[in-house]
Amino acid sequence: MVKVEIFGLALDETSKSPILVLKNPEDSRVLPIWIGAMEAMSISMAINQVPFHRPMTHDLLLKVIVSMGGTVSRVEVTDIENGTFFAEIVVTMENETKRMDSRPSDAIALAVRAECPIFVGEAVLEEAGASHQEDSPAVIKTQDSDKWMEELEKLSEEDTKYKM
Repeated sequence: MVKVEIFGLALDETSKSPILVLKNPEDSRVLPIWIGAMEAMSISMAINQVPFHRPMTHDLLLKVIVSMGGTVSRVEVTDIENGTFFAEIVVTMENETKRMDSRPSDAIALAVRAECPIFVGEAVLEEAGASHQEDSPAVIKTQDSDKWMEELEKLSEEDTKYKM
């Protein structure tokens, strides 16, 4: 497993689908994952610490895990099959570790809130990763959150197509 960081969010020019970009800080590899508009908004809001009056779904999940004595210790993007990514949420409870199947977007939205590390399997990076070039199209980073929120607000669930 390779530890990665959220490099940013982007928008696919053709499909207008949000893309979550993970980056290996040790080298120039990036991993783009096409995600849904709602998950992209959830990740963006957590990164930018946008306050809500009521908990969103990922906030609720974290509160449930914590209230049951658990800690989200890490999330892992474990596999890719036919263009579909697979992830696991790793929860530690007392002396026991539980792994829960998850979509990568949900796992990462939870990881941002839990402030835990994100890992990607080396085989996943080999198959779906790319080399990041400094002159590549801009990724919307946290300092561009207003621009990103404007783009997300233009999308509806019907506009984005991704595999679950």
